[in-house]
Amino acid sequence: MGTLRAPLTPRTVHLSVDMQRIFATGGLWAAPWMERVLPVVTELAGRFPERTVFTRFITPERPEILPGMWQLYYRRWREATREVLDPSWLELLDPLRRLVPPARVIDKTRYSAFADSPLLMHLQERQADGLVVTGSETDVCVLATVLDAVDLGYRVIVVQDGICSSSDEGHDASLKVYHQRYSQQIETADAETVLRVWPRE
Repeated sequence: MGTLRAPLTPRTVHLSVDMQRIFATGGLWAAPWMERVLPVVTELAGRFPERTVFTRFITPERPEILPGMWQLYYRRWREATREVLDPSWLELLDPLRRLVPPARVIDKTRYSAFADSPLLMHLQERQADGLVVTGSETDVCVLATVLDAVDLGYRVIVVQDGICSSSDEGHDASLKVYHQRYSQQIETADAETVLRVWPRE
């Protein structure tokens, strides 16, 4: 279950990373566990929609729009570019989309939710003091986002049963890294524990 060092506050933000159709069953980058974690993410977001920020990974219209190695990446995944992909695949999953508003949506084009996005400004404006992190994928966008949050000094709580990956090995390895290498800066707990210590007011 995991334990937390201290209760959360009303200024703690639920940051849910890339819970989108493209990562669900039938999507181009399907993560098999997505359906398993969706009820957990929905419960957290539904408890505090006004404290929730959803990110969406938005692919470029064409590979040439992004710099450097991203161009090579999207030449490999041209079917993910917006000149080919049906834009509905980039939408949030339905149970989460219904929570917007009051939940917020912030679009991004890189793995980290902080890279080339207004997320940091939004968190600063609302004086966020910590992040409860859920979403996809554990070893890609969640990992990049969590490490950036650590660098920025945020308290970070990763919800173990609220993250998923298309790679079981990558998922397990990332959790191990959180526990063993970042134990002073990254806390892990299940959703039940998080909700128990997160006051409504």
